[in-house]
Amino acid sequence: MVAKKAILVLKDGSVYEGNSFGAEATTYGEVIFNTSMTGYQEVLTDPSYAGQILVSTYPLMGNYGINEAHFESKQIHVRGLVAREYCLQPSHWQSSSTLHKFLQENGIPGISEVDTRALTRHIRWGGVMMGILTSEMTTEEALKEVKSLLSYDCVDFVHQVSTEKPYEWQSDKPAIANLPSLSLRAQRSNLHIIVIDLGLKYNILRILTHLGCQVTVVPCDTSSEDILRSNPDGLVLSSGPGNPALLGYIVETIKGLWGKKPMMGICLGHQLIGRALGAKTFKLKFGHRGGNHPVRDLATGRVYITAQNHGYAIAPDSLEGGLEVSHINLNDGTVEGLRHRELPILAVQYHPEASPGPQDNAYLLESFLDMVKCKDA
Repeated sequence: MVAKKAILVLKDGSVYEGNSFGAEATTYGEVIFNTSMTGYQEVLTDPSYAGQILVSTYPLMGNYGINEAHFESKQIHVRGLVAREYCLQPSHWQSSSTLHKFLQENGIPGISEVDTRALTRHIRWGGVMMGILTSEMTTEEALKEVKSLLSYDCVDFVHQVSTEKPYEWQSDKPAIANLPSLSLRAQRSNLHIIVIDLGLKYNILRILTHLGCQVTVVPCDTSSEDILRSNPDGLVLSSGPGNPALLGYIVETIKGLWGKKPMMGICLGHQLIGRALGAKTFKLKFGHRGGNHPVRDLATGRVYITAQNHGYAIAPDSLEGGLEVSHINLNDGTVEGLRHRELPILAVQYHPEASPGPQDNAYLLESFLDMVKCKDA
């Protein structure tokens, strides 16, 4: 069978040709790259990738198929996938589907046989930009269309991916393999934690439940009054997609919560805590996405290898309101963690829940629960 041709067209006029797989469709989004070597299923279902076309720097996709244990949400959120090569015949005892079929069933197009090393270097040099992935349009049609696209920075993707109604999280037993080894100090804590869903990954909920918490997930536009009415022991602002500068309604919610309950922010949640306390955010040239980013804890000097997925960062010279930098990225010096000098607030730019990525940083969720228990003591 001869593969249908597809093209990826970037806003700067660059064109990359390849073979279509997944759905035969046209999609558009911000073109970004991820450096993880494994974990494509977790990445595809991570809501933080809403509105984006994903380029994998690892050259082979689909070799272990798709299974029931590694979903990070109910659906694919990536708008398109760019791969050097994809595997039609995966080999793994848990595999229940192929990557091709998984994309096809969800209406997500892919393109393979692309020089992803060259494409990644192009993005690193020119920065992330809008693009169109299509097996239906001509190059000329796609070039005309891509120049008219609304910028990724102008869309509130959080409202698109957040839950519509509150719910109690019930642990999904098939995904137990995703859980890191955790100490016993925070387990059986019996704490009630509310997670504000900005585009969360299930592994945040899995770990909190594994540590003995009762976990309630609420929509992104839940008011501070409604949250406090539930009288939680602590609050977590989850990771999520898009530009934090568009999320003033969540910033106002945070302002109504700080100092009243212990709070932890992860990725986008970290940025919004910063903005609520007066800090500014800026867009990175090509973002941090992958499972191999070194971060230094400034209090101990220890370096951790972290999982990351973000395109914006806190401006360190804009910190105020009692916030100080707790962690920095060793690749580019950007802010990777915040703490408050007086209030029980902890925030990290990277992903303590990983999935995919190293599980070295799950201790931060334990530290948060210790902070919650100390506040209640």
